[in-house]
Amino acid sequence: MAGDAAARAIESAEQGWRVLRRWAGLHAGFFTTRQVLRTGCAARVRAGLGDGSVTRAGVGLLRLAGWPEGPLDEYAMWAAWFDGAAAVSHQSAAELHGLGRLCPRFLHLSVRAGRPPVAPRLVVLRRSLVAADVESAGPFLVTTPVRTVLDLAEADIAQAALDEVVADAVAIHRCAGEEIREAGTRLPPRAATRVYRALAVA
Repeated sequence: MAGDAAARAIESAEQGWRVLRRWAGLHAGFFTTRQVLRTGCAARVRAGLGDGSVTRAGVGLLRLAGWPEGPLDEYAMWAAWFDGAAAVSHQSAAELHGLGRLCPRFLHLSVRAGRPPVAPRLVVLRRSLVAADVESAGPFLVTTPVRTVLDLAEADIAQAALDEVVADAVAIHRCAGEEIREAGTRLPPRAATRVYRALAVA
C-alpha cells in the first residue's frame, strides 16, 4: 500500500512538472512561483535551481534554462506573471508594431485582473479587452494596430506623435485609414477628433 502511494505521488509530481513545462513553453520558458505551487512540483523546481536547469528571473519569476535570450524576453516574462491574460499596449505596442518614434521608457501592459508586480519600468492598466483587440506575438499578446492607435488617441501623447503613429500604420499597411476612421467613431469626442486630425495628414 505504501508503495502504491509513493508511486502515485511520483506520478503526480511528474504530471505537475509536465504541466509547468507546458505553461513555461507558452512564455519563452518563464513561469511563476504561483504556477509552481499550483502544479505541486516545488521539489522538482528546487532541484532544478540546484542543478542549473531552472534559473531565477526575478521576484516570483523563474525560467527554464536552455531558452535562448531574445529582445522580447521582458514582454514574455510579464505575460507569464499574469498567466497569459495581459496584452502589451499603448506606447509599447506602437513600438512593437513599428509605429511612430515614441521610444517608451516604460513597458505598458493592459490586464483585466491579477496582482501587479513591483517593477519600476512596468505600467499596468486595468481594463478588459475583447479578442478582436489583441493578437499573438508568440510568447505574449499585443494590442492590434487599430486598438493601439485608439489607445494612444485617448492617452496624453502629443498630436504630432499621434499623427506619426497613424501615418506609419497606413504607410506600412498595418491597418487601413478607413479601418481607423470607423473604429474612431466609438471613441469619446476629443479622442475621435484627434484620430480624424491624424488621418487628415496621414
